Amino acid sequence: MSAKNRLINKISTWIIVLWSLVIAIVMAMHIYQNYNYAKSLAINEARVSVQKDLAFRSWGASHGGVYVPITKRTPPNPYLSHIKNRDVTTNDGQHLTLMNPAYTLSQMMKDYTKLYGIKGHITSLTLLNPKNRPDSWERRGLKKAEKSGKPVIEEVHINGKGYIRYLNPMVTKKSCLKCHAFQGYKAGDIRGGVSVSIPLERYYSSAFYHSLLDIFTLLVLYLIGLFAILYGKKKTIKTVEEKIKDYEQNIYALVNLIEKRDSYTAGHTRRVAKYSTLIAKEMGFDKDALDDLYQASMLHDIGKISTPDAVLLKPGGLNDLEYDIIKEHVVVGYELLKDIDIYRDIAQIIRYHHERYDGKGYPYGLKGDRIPMLSQVMTVADAFDAMTTDRVYKSKKSVSQALKEIERFSGAQFNPKVAKAALKALRDIEVDSNISQIPTTKREQERFAYFFKDIITDTYNQDYLTFMLMQIETNRYDYSYIYGLFLHNFTQYNQKNGWAEGDKLLAKVAKEIKNIYAEDIVLFRMYGDDFILLSREKFDMQVAIDALTSFLDNVDISVTAQCYNIKEKSIKTLIDVKDIFSC
Repeated sequence: MSAKNRLINKISTWIIVLWSLVIAIVMAMHIYQNYNYAKSLAINEARVSVQKDLAFRSWGASHGGVYVPITKRTPPNPYLSHIKNRDVTTNDGQHLTLMNPAYTLSQMMKDYTKLYGIKGHITSLTLLNPKNRPDSWERRGLKKAEKSGKPVIEEVHINGKGYIRYLNPMVTKKSCLKCHAFQGYKAGDIRGGVSVSIPLERYYSSAFYHSLLDIFTLLVLYLIGLFAILYGKKKTIKTVEEKIKDYEQNIYALVNLIEKRDSYTAGHTRRVAKYSTLIAKEMGFDKDALDDLYQASMLHDIGKISTPDAVLLKPGGLNDLEYDIIKEHVVVGYELLKDIDIYRDIAQIIRYHHERYDGKGYPYGLKGDRIPMLSQVMTVADAFDAMTTDRVYKSKKSVSQALKEIERFSGAQFNPKVAKAALKALRDIEVDSNISQIPTTKREQERFAYFFKDIITDTYNQDYLTFMLMQIETNRYDYSYIYGLFLHNFTQYNQKNGWAEGDKLLAKVAKEIKNIYAEDIVLFRMYGDDFILLSREKFDMQVAIDALTSFLDNVDISVTAQCYNIKEKSIKTLIDVKDIFSC
């Protein structure tokens, strides 16, 4: 996964979290409001109920009480026996009794409870009627009301069920003293209160139902929003991936261009990517870091696009100037990638992969922990691959030998932690034995010709002969015979005809030798006017001598030849060639 995709995933995750949080908060607010509104309705009902009762009481009090017929439901109030005219008989013989406002209200509350389930109660701390005795809550409420003169409202639980309890204080008026003056009250005193208990169940049931509707609506809205977020994420990732794909096509096109310039680099980048990933896994890096490291390893040599062929493809050792040029590929690679969003992180890894733990690396000479850890992983992987593959002037090491080298330079060239992980991660690696910088194809031979061809005769030079003898010694090439063709009196020809004519004649002689042996030999120019041939089979050199003698018939130049078996004579170096031919 690219850094850009990780960022999109992270942002979309936070958006989903925020969206979920918003919906949860809105849902909680709706549920709270529904239950709060239900509670408000219950409180309003309590207020209305009490105000109705008090209005009825006020009406009764303003008329000094009400006379009603004496019946089983309305017997004389024993607590009004001190009033002389409590009971009267009308002219038509009807017996009536005085019902004071409290007694009338008490009767009405009893009927109201039966009809509607709303429990009302007249109560007082100074009782006239024991039935009006306050319960514990009413006692507390009456004490609060006496101090504040205001109604008392609370939500309470009775037998596990919720109620709104409301108590409104009763203020003594002059009309009330008719019945209550003997208790010591005077106008304006809080004589008691009217309380009511409103069950919350039906209100909360309604709130629950409305909350379910709100939750369903909000869940639908949440799912729509979630779909929009995920769809937007998918579209964004697709757009980014298309952009990444375009970038990768361009970048890997450059990599392919480098690989076509140097066939060794093609396998090298993939092997370094593989080794780096194995080491990083051993060190416990997460998948995102492994992905970054793999990409960085694949692109770590991209800066070589700016390296001249004369330096990049040189099969031998580099001089100081050439080494300075090759070192520039690190900075060039970083500059190529750093301004591309999707490659910004891996550009940093590439930037430091040639630094050394001891500070002797390049391009910045960073030391120790100042070098990014993933860069240090790539450093070890890069070195391991270099040691375990054949180069033109250096034979490869075995895996165990390479790991010993890594262990040896732990703390100097390599980070000790990375080196330790590499010893575990790479110990069972099987390196392809066919990996080599040695030319095998015609194109690779031509690449070598760039460095080893003699510009006058189009044959190979002495450096290439040295190289070939090394490969024969290590059994990479199977040439068995070495021939010497020597032109005599060529110096006199040059003195007589000039060096330019001498060069032309040498080129013709080389061409003639190639014509004689076709592609069965490798031809080298030696010491100005002599030629060395390598072949797999043994030839009759007299054929070449006769052909060249005939070719040089018009000039005073003679030809001689010698032939030796390379293995039998143990010919390994250019010095051996000189000795064997007495050049």
